[in-house]
Amino acid sequence: MVASADTEIFTKHRPRLFGVAYRMLGSRSDADDVLQDAWLRWHGQDTAVLASAEAWLVTVVTRLCIDRLRQVQQERLSYVGHWLPEPLVDLADAAPEIDLFGSAMLAPSPEALLEQHSDVSFAYLLLLERLKSEERAAFLLREVFDNDYPDIAAILQKSEAGCRQLVHRARERLARHEETGKRSATPRKPLRAASSPVSREAHDTLLQKFMQAVQSGEREAMLGLLAEDARLIGDGGGKVASFPHPLFSGARISWLYYANIRRFGERIAYRAAWINGSPGLLRYVDGKLESAQVLETDNGLISEIYVVRNPDKLAAIVRQTLAA
Repeated sequence: MVASADTEIFTKHRPRLFGVAYRMLGSRSDADDVLQDAWLRWHGQDTAVLASAEAWLVTVVTRLCIDRLRQVQQERLSYVGHWLPEPLVDLADAAPEIDLFGSAMLAPSPEALLEQHSDVSFAYLLLLERLKSEERAAFLLREVFDNDYPDIAAILQKSEAGCRQLVHRARERLARHEETGKRSATPRKPLRAASSPVSREAHDTLLQKFMQAVQSGEREAMLGLLAEDARLIGDGGGKVASFPHPLFSGARISWLYYANIRRFGERIAYRAAWINGSPGLLRYVDGKLESAQVLETDNGLISEIYVVRNPDKLAAIVRQTLAA
């Protein structure tokens, strides 16, 4: 049996370990699997000989993530449709369910730290998909977790010069995105665009206005809240219907929402949530979770909408809402 002190140590560092794993893999279920594997290794480790339990755990999790990422990157090459990250949802008590004519109130709990970070935004995670596994690990350890190069070298078992080169290549690869991703399914924003300082109150107001427009079917009001070149990307994973290509322009997106409300009417219900640090919506049809929708903004307008419909990626949200 693992001593209670060892259990407490692992539990103490679990949020950081999950943060590393989720940013590496973009999948909540894969991150949980990595942490389970790390726990088993921790269980068999003589912790008394460790100079730093946290350093040991971060090293183990990072290396497990590198191995797992190599596998999933190959799997994602044959993914049906667009691959989007598995959502991290913060359901605040003060964010009630929204009926057809309700209003959205966003009040994320202070405990939901990871979901509030800009570096877990969908745009950011999709950019990281452009990196090779070791590049991604080195980049995250340096840019997100502020590790020094000697520490990164120890974790990755490479020289400091090699780690600097990995981070340099990662930065260059991400910078090239702005030249090649303008009309693709990859994010169009610069790497840190999701970090722009916009208050939650401003996001709340924008979401309320957008919801009111959608619920009332007022297309002109929707158009006033959507950027002219707004884009919607869907992920059905080949298991449910979704757009095979990104839907471009605020006008076309507004028609989509208008058509949905005309088709389903009172069968639709929404719940506001913070999803990966951005305002979002959980949409229910006939009482069943149909999608998680992430709204990302730029200059006060909705510029990107990511719609996750793959039921495998919604399963954890369903369990979360049942437990809430």
